[in-house]
Amino acid sequence: MESVDLLITNANELLTLKGPKKPRTREQMKRLSIIKNGSVAVKNGLIVDVGRNLRYKAETTIDASGKLVMPGFVDPHTHVVFAGSREFELDLKLAGVPYMEILKRGGGIFYTVKETRKASPTQLLQQSKKRLDTMLSYGTTSCEAKTGYGLDVETEIKILKVQKKLQEAHPMDLVSTFLGAHTIPKDQQATEYIRTVITEMLPKTKGLARFCDVFCEKGVFTVAQSRKILDAGKQYGLIPKIHADEIVDTGGASLAAEVGAISADHLLMSSETGLRAMAQKGVIGVLLPGTPFCLMMQRYAPARQIIECGVPVALATDLNPNCWTESMQLMIQLACLKMQMTAAEAVTAATFNAACAIGMHNTVGSLEKGKQADCIILDCPNHQFLPYHFGVNLVKTVVKKGRVL
Repeated sequence: MESVDLLITNANELLTLKGPKKPRTREQMKRLSIIKNGSVAVKNGLIVDVGRNLRYKAETTIDASGKLVMPGFVDPHTHVVFAGSREFELDLKLAGVPYMEILKRGGGIFYTVKETRKASPTQLLQQSKKRLDTMLSYGTTSCEAKTGYGLDVETEIKILKVQKKLQEAHPMDLVSTFLGAHTIPKDQQATEYIRTVITEMLPKTKGLARFCDVFCEKGVFTVAQSRKILDAGKQYGLIPKIHADEIVDTGGASLAAEVGAISADHLLMSSETGLRAMAQKGVIGVLLPGTPFCLMMQRYAPARQIIECGVPVALATDLNPNCWTESMQLMIQLACLKMQMTAAEAVTAATFNAACAIGMHNTVGSLEKGKQADCIILDCPNHQFLPYHFGVNLVKTVVKKGRVL
């Protein structure tokens, strides 16, 4: 009998997500390739077999009877590296104080920028590691991390270097996105700051970032400014991503299609023209239901319309000081209960499509032979329990690269 390092057996439902090797759309998002009484065999950190009633001599065997086994969650939009917290803003929000007024009173993004600039690399590393540990305990095994709380050359590069250390030292797989264009600093004009981003920051991202993002929004960066930054990022080998159409329809979705972005994120207000352009170019729509939830907004991204337009949909936490959650389980719950996605669609969006949104789908996001052995065991009988049983952590066991954590 062949030997393996780890054998997970008797899963009530094993979600393999086996299917097309490209982002899933429309009906494909509902196909989880479920195996009843499923097993997964792992050797040297990789999956060597997936099926029913597998027979191997295993160093470690986990009986998953009555439980759900699935790929680890992939979180494709986080701002995990920052310093300081902004819980003092909550009472102001509850009292109806507008965000711009909170900004004037010393809150908002500029408070986080101030705290992040003050923090040492060691402090940022320790604080961010704690967040990654929590994410891991809730079943996230790979994630993206953005800069954007520096807004100056020194701090933006400091954040990128911290992210690189986290990737090297933490079990989580982490890919970096440069988001120097998160907003315009208080003491600079847009033209001046964009010049700094392009001529001083971007050249220093080599070996530290994979993607270049920009906050394309009314009052932040225009479509023309965003295009200029993303085109400059391409010159340094960075793949475009866009914060698009969160507050108003600026045409961010159309710009994402035009520049060949891997994803456009938020999309609460995107036009059907923009969404169809994204679908035609295969741009992934990353939806962030935690953001309108914590901002107490009435509107969420129109997931049903986005899916029907043929856009492959992913889910992410948007973990940041204004939306502080490490739980992809909560995102699945909000996607179903607030955006009318089915449980199966939400699972696909939180695993395989999310991996596609950060270019990791060839190694993670599904349980298939030859892929990295990143899987989670949940204390529930099937995938429909994920949105059904909320407010608790359903994940009981996390396996990362074949290692039981």
